[in-house]
Amino acid sequence: MAVEIPSDELHQVLVLSPPFEFTSLESQFQNRFQFLNPWNSNLPLLQFLISNAQSVRACLVMPGGRLAVSSAILDCLPSLELVVTTSAGVDHLHVAEIRRRGVAIAFAGNLLSQDVADMAVGLLIDVLRNISAGDRFVRQGLWPTQGDFSIGLKLSGKRIGIVGLGKIGSEVAKRLEGFGCRISYNSRTKKPLVPYSHYSNVHELATNCDALIICCCLTEETRHLINREVMVALGKDGVIINVGRGAIIDEKAMIECLIQGEIKGAGLDVFEHEPEIPKQLFNLDNVVLSPHAAGTTTESIVGLTELAFENLEAFFSNKPLVSPFLD
Repeated sequence: MAVEIPSDELHQVLVLSPPFEFTSLESQFQNRFQFLNPWNSNLPLLQFLISNAQSVRACLVMPGGRLAVSSAILDCLPSLELVVTTSAGVDHLHVAEIRRRGVAIAFAGNLLSQDVADMAVGLLIDVLRNISAGDRFVRQGLWPTQGDFSIGLKLSGKRIGIVGLGKIGSEVAKRLEGFGCRISYNSRTKKPLVPYSHYSNVHELATNCDALIICCCLTEETRHLINREVMVALGKDGVIINVGRGAIIDEKAMIECLIQGEIKGAGLDVFEHEPEIPKQLFNLDNVVLSPHAAGTTTESIVGLTELAFENLEAFFSNKPLVSPFLD
């Protein structure tokens, strides 16, 4: 029978932002950590941290909303030694400042890769075959009155360009091979062990593809990497799928290209200023929208939470982190 540890003897963990996946599973870990939840307080965040979290050594943070682990937050946490995030991306963390302060980072690693790849292929099929648009057409009662519905494009045999052939991009490529697609990719360096064509220039990649799937991380180098010139190079039958980060695409230029017919369509799981989404996208039948849910499945929520707590337990036991972020 497990011995219950008094709450004042439990390791304190600060939880930044009210993540639904954490809230739903918090009860399972209450006897292992004492959680500090700023969203349950009436105090402004920084004041709460100064008043309640000065001695906290570890924090748990979920990407989403508008919260980022910034210098201002770090200034309030002088004892912090570990940041655990449930994301595979770290653009919501001020990594350079976290590193400068000697704070370790644990992240989701490759746990979400298969789910995100599934979503990327699903969005691609949806946009090419007008599945969501067809669903609206039927539900709105337009089939009996308008008859013909806009036909789509086939996926089989398409030339697909993957921007960022990391774990997620590789999983996307693996799935698309089953459709007989011709895979090319863009990355800083050529990967010697893959059979796909490599383009160091994303504009050249777009010129030679029917669709681009964005799988890379957001950095200063990749911000607005997919600009108007790249989209025009993709062409009028071209499709863009984004399961990376919203700001990798110049969103304003993309909307103009969609409206003007310079590209065929887009499937977007991420947005430049999410959760705020440009209203022009709502009226475009050639766009499929998803609320940054590519990595969110019932199975992944359980896995992410377990991984986060495995990292916390390793840290407080002076053991190596299970999934350290190494940049």
